[in-house]
Amino acid sequence: MKGDLKMETANHEAYVVLLDRALEQTPRVVDTTARFTMPEPSIFIEGKTTVFDNFGTIVDYLNRDPDHIMKFLLRELGTAGKIEGSRAIFQGKFSKINIKNILDAYLEEYVICSECGGPDTHLIKNGRIMMLKCDACGAHRSILKRSKPKKDDKAPLIEVGGVYELRIEDVGRKGDGIARMDKYIFYIPYNKKGEVVKVRVKKISGTLVFTELAV
Repeated sequence: MKGDLKMETANHEAYVVLLDRALEQTPRVVDTTARFTMPEPSIFIEGKTTVFDNFGTIVDYLNRDPDHIMKFLLRELGTAGKIEGSRAIFQGKFSKINIKNILDAYLEEYVICSECGGPDTHLIKNGRIMMLKCDACGAHRSILKRSKPKKDDKAPLIEVGGVYELRIEDVGRKGDGIARMDKYIFYIPYNKKGEVVKVRVKKISGTLVFTELAV
């Protein structure tokens, strides 16, 4: 009886040791999204130009090449501009909301992992395809190449109040569905990937379109 008890105790102790060892070797899951908050862009108008005063700070947070971010901003704003030190300067007058919406779109497309939602990612080239690889969970996805439309190309007319039928291609960090039509990116308050939904346009900011479900 005592022998059986000693054996049972020894087996239990061995099990505890093995369990502790296994737990030590298991990587800890870190909530990367909770610690990532992009600073608000500091924007002011100077004559006929718009100054993005803390451009360098946001570049550091996004951990991306400043020229790549600037190229994205210029394309979405439809203007010219330049980087001066830690600031970016755009020709024309643009609101803080406009620029913030574009930065949010850049964050979704070029920084945030679509699997774990974390920002610890980097861009890699696989042949001619640009890929986003996550350092936290190991997931990777391709990034659609944005072709510059020709001057004689006719982009579809998108209007506030217009109703459109779209297929949800991806789900953003904030839970919105994402769809694309030509050069436009639609944000949809519905997140079942692959489903086709009818939406009504509420707001247009450059090539970013914010919608609601059409009844």
